[in-house]
Amino acid sequence: MRHQRSGKKLGRDSAHRKALYSNLAGALIQHGRIETTEAKAKAVKPFVEKMITLGKRGDLHARRQALAALRSNDVVHRLFADVAARFTDRPGGYTRIVRIGPRQGDAAEMVYLELVDYEPVASPFALRRAEAAEEEPAAAEA
Repeated sequence: MRHQRSGKKLGRDSAHRKALYSNLAGALIQHGRIETTEAKAKAVKPFVEKMITLGKRGDLHARRQALAALRSNDVVHRLFADVAARFTDRPGGYTRIVRIGPRQGDAAEMVYLELVDYEPVASPFALRRAEAAEEEPAAAEA
């Protein structure tokens, strides 16, 4: 029985699990949204929230703690400069999990793990299609 055993093992040893959390958190900080399985998202969400809280603290010790956990100078810089600044007034709850359905190969439940202020950037092709759709009714009226 797993009474009072916190955290999921995800079929990995501790070093592999630590690397997985670091990589997923770094990708989320860098891109704002990642697609992963529900189990991984639920496991890495508290880790990411702690990293953002360190970024909000902003002191040298917090930066060193984040660097030890995330292992990338670029990611830590982005965390402290951009991401933490966007959440200064928010007391917690920086991420959300959005279900997107089962994966084709093994039917694993897939989700988006995203920062709550994430705004998807439309591709240039989608923007051109939207502009063409707006111009078409205007041309029909004339």
